[in-house]
Amino acid sequence: MMVLTGADDEFYMQRALELARAAAARGEVPVGALVVRGGAIIAESANRREEAKDPTAHAELLAIQAAARELGGWRLTGTTLYVTLEPCAMCAGALVLARVERLVYGADDPKAGAVRSLYRLVEDERLNHRLEVVRGVLAAECGELLREFFRRRRRRED
Repeated sequence: MMVLTGADDEFYMQRALELARAAAARGEVPVGALVVRGGAIIAESANRREEAKDPTAHAELLAIQAAARELGGWRLTGTTLYVTLEPCAMCAGALVLARVERLVYGADDPKAGAVRSLYRLVEDERLNHRLEVVRGVLAAECGELLREFFRRRRRRED
């Protein structure tokens, strides 16, 4: 099994940030996610809620769905999901159900985060699967991208 290092985590998070920036350019909340297995990116996505008019079109769910198609099954064992923002309850639940091995995220989400901020869903011993969690990778960049997006949005609404 390949062991990912902190430098690897930053490399993949940079790609997630690129996806998030592209989402912001399309008017989506800037969140990017990708799934890695064996050192290869097997799926990636960004938020598409506005474009798809779908409240569940979060970057994490879309990346998980694409990874399952790529791997030919719903069990994403041996994978790491990288995402720029702490997953919400829906996405954290999907990570557990998909048997993702490892989660690496950038910025904490004090309003909706279900990994550390509000809940610790992916580590709940009552569930049949738990994930390794690495938080705060490129947190400053991830957080600033979100803050700037919402600053611009508020200016347009004024």
